[in-house]
This record gives sequence, C-alpha cells and structure tokens, in this order.
Amino acid sequence: MKRELEVVSEERPEGVTSHSIGAPLDGERLDRVVSMLWDCSRSEASTLIADGEVRLDGEVVTTKSRRVVAGDAIELRVAAPTGPALPLPQGDLELDVVDEDESIIVIDKAAGMVVHPAPGHPDGTLVNALLARYPELAEVGEPQRPGIVHRLDRDTSGLMVVARTQAAYEALVDAMAEHRVDRRYLALVHGRPETQQGTIEAPVGRSRRDPLRMAVTQAGRSATTHYSLNATWHEPAVSLLDLALETGRTHQIRVHLASLGWYVVGDPTYGRPLPGHPLSRPFLHAVALGFAHPADGHEVAYASPLAAELQGVLDALGPAVDTV
Repeated sequence: MKRELEVVSEERPEGVTSHSIGAPLDGERLDRVVSMLWDCSRSEASTLIADGEVRLDGEVVTTKSRRVVAGDAIELRVAAPTGPALPLPQGDLELDVVDEDESIIVIDKAAGMVVHPAPGHPDGTLVNALLARYPELAEVGEPQRPGIVHRLDRDTSGLMVVARTQAAYEALVDAMAEHRVDRRYLALVHGRPETQQGTIEAPVGRSRRDPLRMAVTQAGRSATTHYSLNATWHEPAVSLLDLALETGRTHQIRVHLASLGWYVVGDPTYGRPLPGHPLSRPFLHAVALGFAHPADGHEVAYASPLAAELQGVLDALGPAVDTV
C-alpha cells in the first residue's frame, strides 16, 4: 500500500516549490524524498541536489544521503524534471517465480524476454509482468526499471533478483557495486581454453565500428569475468565453461569470450552457429545466484537448471571427452 506522505506544499515566487516534511518521511534519504515529492527519478533527484537546487530550512544541501527530519522545510529552486512514464502492468505475460518474500523476488527469466522497456521494446517486458503481479514495485527504484537491480540480456535465460522494497533495492544495488553478489553462468563456446581456469580483465564499451555492438576497448568501463573449464568435446570442438561475474557490463560475457576466440554457440552478434545443432539463441544461462538477504543479512542461494533447448544441445553432443 502506498503510504501517505503527510506533506504540505505551496508554490512560492520565482518557481520555488516548498514542502513541510511529515512524520512518515522522518529519517529518509534526501534523494529519496526529492524523488517522491517531485515525482522524478532518483538519478534526477541526485542531480538536482548536487547542483544546489534543494534547500532544507533555507540552507542548500548537496549531500544526497542526508537524512531529513520531520518538520524540515524542503525547497526545490527550479522546476522538477518530468520523469518517464511508469510501464503498464501486463498480466498476460508468463512469470517464473523461484522465490519471494516481503523484500525480494527471485525470477527464472525465459530467453527472449527483455528485462525492462527500452527503445524498440515498449512493452512485453519482465517489468510489465512484474508490475501486474507486484504493483508495489512502482514505488521501488527507477520509474522505467522498478525493482530492477541487475539485468540479463534478452536471449539469456536464468536467475535474477528483483527488489520489492526501496530498502532492499538500495541494499542490493550496493551489494552489486561492491561485488558481493555471486552470479554464475554456463556457456557453450567454440574451442577450448588452454588453462583449466582463469580471469578475463578487459574494459567493455561501445564499438566504434558499430554502435549497436559492444567491444573490448580502452575507452570502455572496467570488466572482470572469471572462467573455469567444465567439459570439452572434440567433434565438434566445443567447451562448456563455468563463468562468474565481478562486474555487469552490457554483453560482458559474450564480448569477453569472443575477444579470446571462444565464441558463444548460437550467439548471432558475437558468436557462431554450431553445425548440425541449430540454436536460435546464445548458449548462455544464469545457473546460480547468491547474496546476503537485504532484510537480515543471512546468505541465500538459488540454482536454475539449464533451459530445455540448451540441455537438448548437450544431449545431442553426447558424452564429453573431458570433464572437470
């Protein structure tokens, strides 16, 4: 249920808007309060605060984590930006819920489903499905990505965690940033690594040649992928890799593996098809997810079996030559 804000607002000269903070907002972060009161995103609220456009009791405050106190007078000195519209709930979309409680929802995402609306995908996304089942998510995180703390590519299947409360959202975002979330994947690739395990550290960013693709580039953001060899086959020469992410850059696994010549089977963008084994999507699946529960800190772990079409490829390959 959406709580009452208990604020009194008034328009002042020169475009200044003022609110008086009520008891329900006592102790909330300033960026959260600005976002709620002026109906803008958290990132937009943070920008307004950093630019000195927000005052508490007449004093400019530029620290977004500042906690407000009941009775504070909060002012916005400029017109608030108009945030993007909230995605519409769609109850007809399939949603595979692995686990849920008052703080989190763990989803096993199907291949082919986009996580949140974006240009070219205005609806039919995981977020549209989530909002239909969990309408309270509308108050959590970013308006266009309510509850979303990490993503999977459209054609990658497997486990995701979604925050159900703002407190859980902030805790999980921090955990992701500090590499305290265990995210593990399985990928079938062409070729075989020379070592049983290793780490790929290479920055990932937009390709200069094709802005729709990502690439290893010095202009990109730092990215780290750990790998270990699970099994290999000789005919065809392919390997099954276990992968663990420290960072979550767009297309990170596929780009990192392709940079070493280990092209993901079935990947139409960075990989190659596997002759005799048609696959309409990359062989990439998020098989395991673990983290400290945002409510009380206890460790939780989830596992997901390979999607049926991926398991079918392994079955067709037959027994592996080498397994680890």
